[in-house]
Amino acid sequence: MIDIDSLRNHCLGKAGVTEDMPFGEDVLAFRLGGKIFALTNLNQSEFSVNLKAPPEQIIAWREQFPVSVLPGYHMNKKHWNTVFPNRGLPAGDFYKMVNTSYQAVYNGLTGKAKRDLAGES
Repeated sequence: MIDIDSLRNHCLGKAGVTEDMPFGEDVLAFRLGGKIFALTNLNQSEFSVNLKAPPEQIIAWREQFPVSVLPGYHMNKKHWNTVFPNRGLPAGDFYKMVNTSYQAVYNGLTGKAKRDLAGES
């Protein structure tokens, strides 16, 4: 079973990731370069995470996992999905989605921000 602790450990294990609660005590966000790539409500009855991806991937995952992957709740539906990892979604696919979200935000960073993450000047 995937829970907040496993998500948190996975996200914080990635280079440059920070966490905060920008929308109150209920919502935990994981950021890279100040930009959110994963967002979860801590007080939900069922664990879910909003994750970003390229538009073509967003649609493919919704079609492949229609019970587990839905259009992003309170997010831009073109770029975000709400993922319910415990609705039969294989853990490997869930973490691939998290990694894709991280990469999508990384790809949008400036060259300087990318160099800073890599420890370059």
